[in-house]
Amino acid sequence: MDLNNKIATRQSYGEALAILGEKNNDIIVLDADLSSATKTNIFAKKFPNRFFNIGIAEQDMLGTAAGLSTCGNIPYVSTFAVFAAGRAYDQIRNSICYPNLNVKICATHCGITVGEDGATHQMLEDLSLMRTLPNMTVMCTSDDTQTKWAIEEISKIKGPVYLRLCRLATPIIYDNNQKFEIGKGIQIGNGIDATVIATGVTVSEAIKAKESLKEKGIDIRVIDIHTIKPIDKDIIIKAAKETKKIITIEDHSIIGGLGSSVCEVLSEEYPTKVIRMGIKDTFGKSANALELMKYFKITSEDIENEIL
Repeated sequence: MDLNNKIATRQSYGEALAILGEKNNDIIVLDADLSSATKTNIFAKKFPNRFFNIGIAEQDMLGTAAGLSTCGNIPYVSTFAVFAAGRAYDQIRNSICYPNLNVKICATHCGITVGEDGATHQMLEDLSLMRTLPNMTVMCTSDDTQTKWAIEEISKIKGPVYLRLCRLATPIIYDNNQKFEIGKGIQIGNGIDATVIATGVTVSEAIKAKESLKEKGIDIRVIDIHTIKPIDKDIIIKAAKETKKIITIEDHSIIGGLGSSVCEVLSEEYPTKVIRMGIKDTFGKSANALELMKYFKITSEDIENEIL
């Protein structure tokens, strides 16, 4: 992991989308007047005839994307997560998931790491909402390399996808030789003292905790769950059998997100105590993103303290 080389996954998304547009003429992009923030403006500059700014009308944008997908297009739809998963939930449910249409919803500015925009814009419930929808694949990528892979791979699968992206610049974890597969988690290390299961921005925090704990004689493993649904049951059960403690951590409510997903797997397959770290049934606050991570106790130091 390169702690000195950081990039926001929303930036990775914009760059990857422009490259994908060169490879596949069926790719079109819709945005809700936030293209400079979601980074879809990179695609818009290269392919103005395949970019549609629908304006501040997110529900219309999702409905339009649904219709365009029936004509052979592969729409990538972007806005802030609070508007995508929240404001347009009805359209996602009834116009996209119910008919199982090929729409890719790439929502940026998720979690408390949105920072100063505050509680109204800090979407902490999107994974919960999206993973309950039939036909929906739900993903949350952790770094630049993984995001660029995901943008291309989701174009190859048929059906709705919700991809969660971040505003905060985070370290690059993986090199270009790393192999990814939708629905398969990534195990980092073979420690048996504990397993930290993380997603999105918290993966790098878990790795930092792992490295710090090793100096104290504690060997843990980290599991990066980039696909929340379908979740990798095998890697979770294996960790529960092989390690002494299971901890989940996410920049999302502990209700309905990664922690709940892991608990559902283990309660049915291998009953295990799970400690869920994340936002505990509350709204966010307005402050610097890093300060908020400390306030809500989702940093590497908090992981380390929990294990100790």
